[in-house]
Amino acid sequence: MGKSACSTSPQQLESTCFILRALFLLLCCKHACCQCKILRCNADYVAATLNLRGSNKDTAYCNALRSYSHCTRKTARTCRGDLVYHSAVHGIEDLMIQHNCSKEGPTSPPRPRPPAPNHQGFESLDICNYEKNFLYKHGQPPTYQHCAAFGDPHVRTFHDEFHTCRVEGSWPLLDNNYLFVQATSYPVAKSSNATATGKLTIIFKNMKECIDQKVYQAEIDNLPAAFEDGSVNGGERPGGSSLTIQERTPGQHVEIRAAYIGTTIAVRQAGRQLSFAIRAAEQVARAFTEEQDLQLCVGGCPPSQRISRSECRHSGIAAETARLLCKEKLPVEDVYFQSCVFDVVTSGDANFTLAAHGALEDAKMFHPDAEKLHIFQTGVGCRLNSLPFLLVIVISNLLAIQLCF
Repeated sequence: MGKSACSTSPQQLESTCFILRALFLLLCCKHACCQCKILRCNADYVAATLNLRGSNKDTAYCNALRSYSHCTRKTARTCRGDLVYHSAVHGIEDLMIQHNCSKEGPTSPPRPRPPAPNHQGFESLDICNYEKNFLYKHGQPPTYQHCAAFGDPHVRTFHDEFHTCRVEGSWPLLDNNYLFVQATSYPVAKSSNATATGKLTIIFKNMKECIDQKVYQAEIDNLPAAFEDGSVNGGERPGGSSLTIQERTPGQHVEIRAAYIGTTIAVRQAGRQLSFAIRAAEQVARAFTEEQDLQLCVGGCPPSQRISRSECRHSGIAAETARLLCKEKLPVEDVYFQSCVFDVVTSGDANFTLAAHGALEDAKMFHPDAEKLHIFQTGVGCRLNSLPFLLVIVISNLLAIQLCF
């Protein structure tokens, strides 16, 4: 007949008994002096030998015993007279003899220690600090994107495309899992396709660990420094301070910081129009579904709503004058300069120079790549109307010729 399934050799029995004894001492001898680290030695030995398998288990067992012996020697001074300590020392000697283990040789790698318990409460987890969480998870800071809408409105998308739009009425600038931003526009002049933003609605969606849902709404001549409910932060939740609102210039410039999603928003008023600028973490900007496909910050203006900045309809200020006005605020003739000239000519309002200038200042603060700050588009600026000046030259020359004859 074969051997019983319960039969074991004396050496295996002795080894098993020693492990059980170590476990018993580990669990029951809590009274051991706090300076004596023998319980840690016992725990490391049990962990190292609990699941030994394969052909090299004897070698691994000897390594574990040598590590156990080394650990007991390090704690010998503080464990003198401790029953658990002396029991472990004698047990190690017996097992090394039984398994033919030499006292010198390799040891088991140290067991990784669990992280220290967090005693600082909810806020120390930084669950409402997007940048710190991202850095901890990915080992590098997050990447950011910038979008802006100002003036006519002109839209700079997250992908650095630049459109001038007619978009009269309400249109979503952003619609994702964290934010909803809607701009409402009105015509800047009769018989003109140009419009300007007169109302902005920003919804910070509920995030249970951090903020209650908050709504910010701005209209022309009403740029509040608080959310719609009168608060200036994210509410009473532990991470409520991760959403704040601050007035930079009374009635002209408000900044909203949403640290829990790595986002900063600027809202400005210049003349009779509002502007919007955002710096958003890339993962936040991309957190939307197929149904949320209409976002001016993502796809720009729909092709049917785009207008050319070269088609300036005169409304009280000539293109030459507009260029001079815009040049004072915008020395680089990029899309911000072109947009400024278009808006001043179309609206007849010199205050639109402030809108383009504010948008450029926001881009300097929010755009992650300084080399992409300026966008240059050729053949799209207002055409200079130099015909009257040419007629004067032609007529003057004709008169001079007649006088000569």
